[in-house]
Amino acid sequence: MARYAVALEICRTIWKGRQNNFCGLGATGGGEPGHTFVSMEVGVRAHIQRLKAYANAQPLRRKCVDPRFTLVPRATGPYVEDLTGKWAADPQYGPKITRKPQALEKHL
Repeated sequence: MARYAVALEICRTIWKGRQNNFCGLGATGGGEPGHTFVSMEVGVRAHIQRLKAYANAQPLRRKCVDPRFTLVPRATGPYVEDLTGKWAADPQYGPKITRKPQALEKHL
């Protein structure tokens, strides 16, 4: 899961100044900049919480920091490919994310 979270962050990074939003949470288009988090740690936690919301229906273990966590239809994206049409409208979004870690590993 972590390798795909990093891939998603690389594809969707909108870190502007001190936004600490590495995956585009709340950036819905039309110039909407997305959410701002108080630290990198909180921004990354919000990202992982959003992935968990899509992946399963288990409760969070820590305080919720994703402002729209409760709006996600739980357990509707257990696989990275399932994020297509949910996280982004791009019809190739899921496949792009699954290819990203292999592409990055070529540079290591």
